[in-house]
Amino acid sequence: MVEAAKYLKGQLLLDSGQLSGSFFQRTVVLICQHDAEGAFGLVLNRSSGNKLGEMVVADIPEKLKDQTLYLGGPVQLSALSFLHSDNFLPEASVMPNLELGHSLDSLVEIGESFSPTKKVRMFAGYAGWSPGQLEEEMKRNAWLTHPATLDLVFDTEPTRLWRMILRQKGWKYRLLAEMPEDVSLN
Repeated sequence: MVEAAKYLKGQLLLDSGQLSGSFFQRTVVLICQHDAEGAFGLVLNRSSGNKLGEMVVADIPEKLKDQTLYLGGPVQLSALSFLHSDNFLPEASVMPNLELGHSLDSLVEIGESFSPTKKVRMFAGYAGWSPGQLEEEMKRNAWLTHPATLDLVFDTEPTRLWRMILRQKGWKYRLLAEMPEDVSLN
């Protein structure tokens, strides 16, 4: 029997410096689902360079159209996922007050709600791992883990997220955070 603590749902994965040249170089991935069947995550710090309204042809609320669309991962880039938070989401699926959604109808409903405390972030694509794949990557030290918080998911500048978390993790990771993307230019 597998221990529940082995699973990383609600954790952030950070490139440990071993993913150079891949889609995941310098990424921060929020693990939204993880069990014996595999894992599902969303990259928090990779913008698509587009607004949601430029990429989705469906009728969505105006306030959502101007939101940045992030690249959630290299798998199925036509798939739309979103994270949303509010002060009280007791049945949240990722962690307290953080829900994962995929339904356009749910996204429209959230966009039309009047809650001043709601936060939403949209993603094209996702990061996916087959059974045991993420565990193998963890054994190879390809990823560092860090507890996810709503502040890190929604309120931290995405372009600074990877470096900022590494600096918080202490002196051991400071050098990695300051290393140039292409070390051959050093």
